[in-house]
Amino acid sequence: MVKGLSHLVYVASSEELYERTIKFYEAFGFKTVCPSNQPEDNTKESWLKLTSDKHAMTSDVTIRLVLNLSAVARPKPSKDEDWGLNEAALALAIFDIAAVKAQLDTLGSEYQDRSIKSFSGTFELIELYVLDPLNNTVIFANKPAFPSLLETPLSGPGSVEEAAKQMGRCKKIGVLTSGGDAPGMNACVRAVVRYGISKGCEIFAVYEGYQGLVDNGIKKMNWKDVRGFLAMGGTNIGTARCMPFKTREGRLQAAENLIKSGVDALIVCGGDGSLTGADVFRSEWSGLNEELLKNGRISQEESEAYKYLTIVGLVGSIDNDMSSTDITIGAVTSLHRICEAVDSISTTALSHSRAFVVEVMGRHCGWLALAAGIATGADFVFIPEKPPVEDNWTDTLCSVAHRHRQLGKRKTVVIVAEGAIDKNLNPIKAEDIKNILSDRLGLDTRVTTLGHTQRGGSPAAFDRILATIQSVEAVDAVLNSTPETPSPIIGMSNNFVTNGPLMQAVKLTHEVAEAIGRKDFGRAMELRDPEFADQFDAYNATTILDDDSMLLPEHRRLRVGIIHVGAPAGGMNAATRTAVRYALNRGHKPFGIYNGFPGLARGTVKELTWIDVDGWTHRGGSELGTNRAVPGESVDIGMLAYQLQEYNIQSLLIIGGFEAFSSVINLEAARKQYPSLNIPISLVPATVSNNVPGTDFSLGSDTALNAIVESCDAIVQSARSSRRRVFIVEVQGGRSGYLAVEAGLASGASTIYIPEEGVNLSRLQSDSRHLMAMYMDDAADKSEGRIILRNETVSKTYTTDVISDILKDEGHALFDSRTAVLGHIQQGVNPSPMDRIRATRLAKCSIDFFEEHTSAALQRAHAANEPVPVELSSLSESAVVTGLSGVSVTYKPVKDLIAVTDMKNRKPLDAWWMVHRPLVDLLSGRGLFTPEAQATLSGANKK
Repeated sequence: MVKGLSHLVYVASSEELYERTIKFYEAFGFKTVCPSNQPEDNTKESWLKLTSDKHAMTSDVTIRLVLNLSAVARPKPSKDEDWGLNEAALALAIFDIAAVKAQLDTLGSEYQDRSIKSFSGTFELIELYVLDPLNNTVIFANKPAFPSLLETPLSGPGSVEEAAKQMGRCKKIGVLTSGGDAPGMNACVRAVVRYGISKGCEIFAVYEGYQGLVDNGIKKMNWKDVRGFLAMGGTNIGTARCMPFKTREGRLQAAENLIKSGVDALIVCGGDGSLTGADVFRSEWSGLNEELLKNGRISQEESEAYKYLTIVGLVGSIDNDMSSTDITIGAVTSLHRICEAVDSISTTALSHSRAFVVEVMGRHCGWLALAAGIATGADFVFIPEKPPVEDNWTDTLCSVAHRHRQLGKRKTVVIVAEGAIDKNLNPIKAEDIKNILSDRLGLDTRVTTLGHTQRGGSPAAFDRILATIQSVEAVDAVLNSTPETPSPIIGMSNNFVTNGPLMQAVKLTHEVAEAIGRKDFGRAMELRDPEFADQFDAYNATTILDDDSMLLPEHRRLRVGIIHVGAPAGGMNAATRTAVRYALNRGHKPFGIYNGFPGLARGTVKELTWIDVDGWTHRGGSELGTNRAVPGESVDIGMLAYQLQEYNIQSLLIIGGFEAFSSVINLEAARKQYPSLNIPISLVPATVSNNVPGTDFSLGSDTALNAIVESCDAIVQSARSSRRRVFIVEVQGGRSGYLAVEAGLASGASTIYIPEEGVNLSRLQSDSRHLMAMYMDDAADKSEGRIILRNETVSKTYTTDVISDILKDEGHALFDSRTAVLGHIQQGVNPSPMDRIRATRLAKCSIDFFEEHTSAALQRAHAANEPVPVELSSLSESAVVTGLSGVSVTYKPVKDLIAVTDMKNRKPLDAWWMVHRPLVDLLSGRGLFTPEAQATLSGANKK
């Protein structure tokens, strides 16, 4: 029964049909609850009721059967017609199809059997279409009727109906991808389509970019059209150069096609040229509209209805070359491809002691080259925004390469952007660099031009998430726009989605090339994202300037201890390498403390050299060794203090997770008791769980996300191939749901279970109904594979296996369920490029922090000609978490962070990523696949 209806009314036009109908329904369990009566107008009626099974997802059904001799009988459909297409039907749940068929044969009732067996033969979907004596359609099935599938209210707050009331006239939005393809464009299209549909909009894909506007390649998209888009690189709706669109006539044709399709809003994902073209199109829209009306190509009504065009821009560019945003869609994935290639090249370079010059994309932007240089430990990088300052840059290149060889390196890697120039604007080409290294240093040098491999492959987790959350904002921007609103561009700033003027961003982007053209390289660097200059300085300080030019005075040099604490995490080794080399460049002595705090207690300490950490950037795990021992809990603090004084450690860099955070708290609290603990202590957060307070991101969390997403892609493929299968995937994260939420968004999970929400039986029932609704909506032979992510600690009762068994049982044979526990593969093999870059920046800043907090004590001792004191800094501000807040590096005292930390559950009280949580369910279609929701949205679309 549809909610809100008390009973069904059937009318029989003859006494025979009346009696046959009663007999028919009684044969299938209906009871006569009110006997036939004979009202005054010579009609009679009976009430029949079927009581639902309380253990099944069914409802009570009550039929009021009326005999009316003047009624017109319903015509009987032909046997050749599909009775499943009839406008209305009564669905009755059964499990024994043979018994039902036998009963129908006894009654002499005809039926159409649409039952389907699974490919494995493990279950069968029963669908038997029957005509009762009045020619009403009855469906006998082993799946429940739609109305009870979801708890989404049909009316009132939170209902689809309520949302539809606020939609007004249905907004028709076009989405197109233009310019060079970028990984993540498909994720954009998917999010625009699904979020737009959830908001009551109709979404149209414009195929082949602007050429599709001119050629009318405009197609309405539905929910299923974008299945699988998240994991696909490139753009499935195509992109192409379009010379006709650059002409007035071409744009006139494009305007006509949009108006005829009813589209008056465009979301454009592309580079600065594509976005500029879109804004020009909008500025001309009024004139194009008038010209089309004047020439009779559109009607007056169409002209009035589509007087304005809304444009919203998304930046899809692997170069990360757009101003007003910290990162562009596709750039991080492209960086992944470069790092994979350079990591592979490094092994053959090491084997043969060769030099390699690797050319990467970036005509006017050196972000890819610089980021790749940091992430792979390249010896030299050439970028257009910051050319070498020397007149003869070849001497500098040869000096650096030769010096690194003298230090013990067997390979030389140089990364050059395709637009690299010297300070006089002369191009620097890969072949020129090769000849210089070969001729002047005698190195066996090869050139590798990566070309379009940088654009290819499945998007990284970062780009999937970025594209999704920005596209959601783009749809909202369309719905909130007015004719007076300037065209917005959706960007990213300080880890938040932004909405700013499109043409201002384009203007600033063009200004970079103009600044380079007039040799104003300082201005060109300013116009890049805020991290760009910091990363450039960090790269130079740790790689290029190892020539004694950065040495501190003798009396300010430190002995720096480096220790790993907690579980292994991608980026630990990269941070250690940076700390060692930058410390050496500053004149400090770095010491590696092996095997965590127990190793320190045993005195397992070794001075590290420049070559000791060579190649550590791309190594996963922990080369120093790590464990979870915490000072004061499982290791004696007194012994640690003794060893620190024995080795004269004057600053301590701790790289690790929540155990490391607890360690710093305990060490700081023991300073009054142990003088040797009065040294600056910096914690660089490194844990896959991303649960250390004082930072937005911990080292290793991005590596873990990519490992999870890659695994989920393979699992989804298996589930899709098996048809109608759900996998419950268990992920790590401790008591933090970060990995489950972000990986769920990046992998297209149907839902997630996280500690912040918990899980109970009613939630599992709701999720079972959601899955059933999705599978019922699927075509029987093209069912989608689906996954659910479960955090490892969400519940002791509802384990991964228990949840799988419950869903399998509650699925009523609509779908099967399996489990996958990812375990320690989430720590990854090699750290992701983002983790390597973050590691480099945070480690370099930690050494700067040590210098700042020891300079006063060291200077006083030097001025007074006294020995260096044991106690260099006792301030609480000298024991910190060195983390990332947006794009800025911050130093937050652990003493202050305790107040904002849930120490029991080992995580910060505030979780910035929780704003992404609702999108996981929304983009999986939760609540949108009941007939009520579909009918409501359909009604809204007709307004």
